[in-house]
Amino acid sequence: MIDFIIVGRGLAASVIAHTLLEEKRSFKIIGNQNLSSCSKVAAGIWNPIVFKRLTKSWLANELIVYLNEFYSNCERRLDKKLITQRSIIRSFVEEQEKKLWLNKASLELSEFLDDTLRDDNSLDLLNCKISKQVGLVKQSGNLNVIEFLNATDHFFKEHLMDETFEHEQLKIDADHLSYKNVIAKNIIFCEGYLVKNNPFFNWVPLKPAKGEILEITAPDLKIKEHILNKNGFIMGQSNGTFKVGATYEWTDLDEEKTQKGFHELEEKLAQLINCNYTITRQQAGIRPSSSDRRPIIGAHPGYNNLFIFNGLGTKGVMLAPYFAKKFVNFYLQKEALPTEVNVVRFYSLYAGEKK
Repeated sequence: MIDFIIVGRGLAASVIAHTLLEEKRSFKIIGNQNLSSCSKVAAGIWNPIVFKRLTKSWLANELIVYLNEFYSNCERRLDKKLITQRSIIRSFVEEQEKKLWLNKASLELSEFLDDTLRDDNSLDLLNCKISKQVGLVKQSGNLNVIEFLNATDHFFKEHLMDETFEHEQLKIDADHLSYKNVIAKNIIFCEGYLVKNNPFFNWVPLKPAKGEILEITAPDLKIKEHILNKNGFIMGQSNGTFKVGATYEWTDLDEEKTQKGFHELEEKLAQLINCNYTITRQQAGIRPSSSDRRPIIGAHPGYNNLFIFNGLGTKGVMLAPYFAKKFVNFYLQKEALPTEVNVVRFYSLYAGEKK
């Protein structure tokens, strides 16, 4: 009998698998890698700042310390380069924005905002549309999500079933559960927005958002290891292409790319660069955001061996390592989950399985 069945093949499931491995727990990962593309589409950016209000992102200090440790450990385990430390370049539209930046950079946000404004010459940029002076976010960067997922799949290949999980095949007993020929003590569902098809957890209130991105080539563009942010982002990749994003759509919730998304991304790109480019790829995915914009983690109200790890939304790269550890401590050490993320806050919505 193994400790856990992990349902899912995206970022959340992969992070849970590595976290359980670190605790020497046994598991089987079950999921169809082609079922949902959200994690594969993601740029994997982590950013400690909320630009709209120029405030610190929720739990930024704790999350960034932990993500760097976690992904660095994964780099060693998988023998892959996964994370890149990148400053985020933020342009200013009005003089007041610049003043606010400098004020906060010298006070409460000094660890995350550079207090020296820069220009394109000092940053060694070429053909980037930026304000005369820009601010730099520190301690930001990105995870190569697709490399992480592929390397994780390969590393755990003996613990992997590449198939769509059939919820009706799950048999639950008081001290164990079984799925086909797999017997486990527990199961954790890391299904992203597809939790809507899960009869055990389809009552949790996700507010999914479709996102589209472009991949381009632009020989005359130089960003170096920065992320340019101005009503969108552009970021270089290791293969010499650039990733451009992202759109938000809350009604058209499929994973098909659209002309609307294409044109919106072209408009964003026009605000970011001023050189010729070639679009090589357009992709779409569904972000599993929750109704209150906090992760959804914890035990099922009716079965104490069924768990959920979901609702990571747009900040999954930052949130997943820290809260995977919180979940494992909850399971192993009986430590209470933070109230803000505990699925208990939605128990009032549960009325039995909806099949």
